Amino acid sequence: MLNVTGSNWREASACRDSEPNLFFPIGTTGLAIDQIQEAKSICSMCLVADECLQYALQTNQEAGVWGGYAEDERRRLRKRWMAERRRAAS
Repeated sequence: MLNVTGSNWREASACRDSEPNLFFPIGTTGLAIDQIQEAKSICSMCLVADECLQYALQTNQEAGVWGGYAEDERRRLRKRWMAERRRAAS
C-alpha cells in the first residue's frame, strides 16, 4: 500500500493531468452535477482512488471530489469512520 500521509500516490493518479477545477465544482446543481459525474468517472479508472479517499478523510478535505466521492458523500463516510474509531478506542 502507498503512504497516504505523503503525496507520492498522486504521481499514479488518473487525474494527474486533468483540469483541477473539474474536481472542485462550484455549487451542487446544473453544471456542477455534470462536473462531479465527470470527475467521478475519472476516479473510477484510477489505481490509487482508495489512497486518495483515505488521504481526504484523514486530512479532512471538505471540498471537491476525492477518491470518487463528492463532498456530501465523504462527510457521511467520515462520520462513520470517526464513530468506528471512537468505538475501537473505548
